[in-house]
Amino acid sequence: MDGIDSHRKKFERELSAGTVSLVLLAVLARSPEPLYGYQIAKQLERDGDGVLIGKQSALYPVLRNLCAAGLLDSEVEPSVTGPPRRYYRATELGRAVLREWEAAWSATRTFVDTILEGPKP
Repeated sequence: MDGIDSHRKKFERELSAGTVSLVLLAVLARSPEPLYGYQIAKQLERDGDGVLIGKQSALYPVLRNLCAAGLLDSEVEPSVTGPPRRYYRATELGRAVLREWEAAWSATRTFVDTILEGPKP
């Protein structure tokens, strides 16, 4: 069973790496207010039963990359309960890109489901 488990974990890591940007952008585009990293991680944990996210710290490089690409804006605000927090929100470009990514995801999901279901009788 060790071999099967390690293959499953490797597949989950690879699948997660390819979908985290899409999920983060979707969460932030649909949020009525900017969110900081911990809030995003908790929402993903709650909504996805922890499927995509292993470590909260893994989100931050992706968030930085999305900011660098112009898909997110961020700003640092002081916190009364601890260190300052960086809040993220989707830009207009980010919302437009999200629509394209959603279409690509849908087409990919349909294709994969079709292959996994096998030929129709």
